Amino acid sequence: MPLEIYKKRSGLLLLASMAVVLTACNTLDRLNEVGSAPKLSEIRDPSGLAGVEPVSMPMPLANLSERQPNSLWKTGSRAFFRDQRATRIGDILTVVISIDEKAQLQNETKRTRENSEKDAMPNMFGYETDLSKVLPDTIDPTSLVKTSSSLSNNGKGSVNRSEKIDLRVAATIIQVLPNGNLVLAGKQQMTVNFDLRELQISGVIRPEDISSDNTVTYDQIAEARISYGGRGSIQDVQQPRYGSQILDIIMPF
Repeated sequence: MPLEIYKKRSGLLLLASMAVVLTACNTLDRLNEVGSAPKLSEIRDPSGLAGVEPVSMPMPLANLSERQPNSLWKTGSRAFFRDQRATRIGDILTVVISIDEKAQLQNETKRTRENSEKDAMPNMFGYETDLSKVLPDTIDPTSLVKTSSSLSNNGKGSVNRSEKIDLRVAATIIQVLPNGNLVLAGKQQMTVNFDLRELQISGVIRPEDISSDNTVTYDQIAEARISYGGRGSIQDVQQPRYGSQILDIIMPF
């Protein structure tokens, strides 16, 4: 047996053995939990969780201030009690998305047109009798040209749309515009039964629209970009195969 084929087969056997061992471990764990509730995992350092990496977020510039001895007020402070609403780069606020919209449209268009034209040339400076020398013998000067056309168009269209979304997502202030408006962006991911659900939002808000509980509604976001979808096993089943999508694009019929 050649060495390359032997290595390939050995690799396949190793992968199969690992799969069997992992499956057996999962089976043993499930058998140990028969008749009892699943055990909670131990409390550990969250930085060691799978997929957790150091985070780099936009932060405001350092505010250098001098300490005044025997003073209750911080230099540059405008109020004794600080407002907890997001105002600076790196601050977090909650966006409330509550959409319940319905739209129903119906259009119907009909169009009909008929045209008919008839041209004759019984006299043409006395040369009408010489037309038979150029044209076929059956030429009749009294009915040289006759055209007719008929057009009929009937179109119908209807739209019946209903959307309902009720979500809350935390976003971060990533930019402060010169006029004081705030640019926010946020993303939320959740995995349920091997299916990943993802929510993304971005846009521009006014500081005045942020409520006292540090929330803002989606309809107060200018240039809002809201995306809610997912990917995974369920999403793959709902989507047509790539071949079907390509055929739908290129097929002319």
